[in-house]
Amino acid sequence: MNRIYFLIISVFFASSSFAQNIDTLAQEALIRRLDSLQNSFFMQHGSVSACIKSVKTGQTVLAFHHRKSVPPASTMKLITTATALAVLNQSFTYTTTLETDGVIRNDTLFGNLWIRGSGDPSLGGGRFKSTPTLPTLLKSWATALRDKKIRHMTGRVIGDGSVFDENSIPGGWPWEDLGNYYGAGVSGLNMNENKFRAVFKPGTELDDPAGLIRTEPALPGYTLINRVKTDGPRSGDQVTIYSTPLGSQYFLEGYVPQGPAEFGVQGSLANPSLFTATALQQVLLENGITVGDTSQTSFDFLRRNQALAFRDTLAKVQSPTLKDLATECNFQSINLYAEAFLKTIGVALNYGNTTQDGVKALEKIWTSKRVSLAGFRIKDGSGLSPQSVLTLDTMTDILAVAARESYFPAFYSTIAVLGKNGTVKNMGRGTKAAGNVRAKSGSIGGTRAFAGYFNGKNGQLYAFAFNIQQYDLNFGSSTRELEKLMVMMVNL
Repeated sequence: MNRIYFLIISVFFASSSFAQNIDTLAQEALIRRLDSLQNSFFMQHGSVSACIKSVKTGQTVLAFHHRKSVPPASTMKLITTATALAVLNQSFTYTTTLETDGVIRNDTLFGNLWIRGSGDPSLGGGRFKSTPTLPTLLKSWATALRDKKIRHMTGRVIGDGSVFDENSIPGGWPWEDLGNYYGAGVSGLNMNENKFRAVFKPGTELDDPAGLIRTEPALPGYTLINRVKTDGPRSGDQVTIYSTPLGSQYFLEGYVPQGPAEFGVQGSLANPSLFTATALQQVLLENGITVGDTSQTSFDFLRRNQALAFRDTLAKVQSPTLKDLATECNFQSINLYAEAFLKTIGVALNYGNTTQDGVKALEKIWTSKRVSLAGFRIKDGSGLSPQSVLTLDTMTDILAVAARESYFPAFYSTIAVLGKNGTVKNMGRGTKAAGNVRAKSGSIGGTRAFAGYFNGKNGQLYAFAFNIQQYDLNFGSSTRELEKLMVMMVNL
């Protein structure tokens, strides 16, 4: 009891926000819950962190190990999307262009066809009603050539992703994640959210080989080595796909469930620029447009070396607005979108086109607003890297500062509502937290986290962050424990 009393008193003197009608009984109850959780069997090998700040004053109203660096997991996307909205504004759009470096004479294009990316993570993904799917997009580009009366071209189809560097994978991403859909790296020319679907035919007996029927879309030029087997009914997706950045070979291992005639799993496109060029080349040929040079065209940085001057733009594709992209990023926790935003920030502020450049630009934005980045060591924009760490003091500081910026209404709308939508739609239902708390969830390698905003009983807006790591799965659910904390905090 003395320990709890000390914690309560520490919080009391660490913050003057008690003068702002904070319910001290609710605060004491939350501190007791945090302390009990930290000392439970559930957390015997791990740690609990928590921080709540007043948006109005920026003052801390609750702190529990809030200056210990912890992996943010996908709550990192809140910082990345807030920074992108601060730098680019909510109406920003990406533009992808179809260009030629040659001349058109009669029905022949003398030169190459370039697909010039701008980093749009949604291109050809079909996630938004306003943007074309991959087949529709490729067909529209073939139509653009036909509208110019082009029936032959002497050069190649080239995918140009050089707006970003050729290293598509941020530092620290686990090897086993890279080939899976959530581990898709970011290129300057992304396509179909840099993912594909591998469709298997499960065997009839346990451990039977599962045949690889097809991929959607088709992956010409790629080699897929299939070692997937059959497990019991309703055992789910247990497939891991291994690949390398800019590579052309995949290893598929693990199990698919017995029973269904077909079972699909999603993987990442290792070289989206190459895939896009190859896919367009195939569609051109299918539409009667001959291509003079059909060699593989993976040239993410070719234009930089050749300094080509493009003379003709044949077609343009614009992305949805940044606000809409950020909403999908936070609601659905799409790593690719966050990584694209991070590199775009670096390019926009002239820091460079690498992930590291984006991190430097992001840090500059928040230090310029007097946010302390002590303990802030970030490797990526999505939080997939377990090497990325920050303190919850910094997380809530950034959220509190963002809430006082002009772009905040747009940013606030990109965060899912507890019990209503996004990755938190099934949480807090039937409680006072439902419809009140806006939260981004995060989960990675023994870490579970939530961060966002809520309205207190006094009507004020607060920024919060909870994080538990290295919890013991044998003693309960990490999500349930954090849900309890979010339900309790709205009583402040």
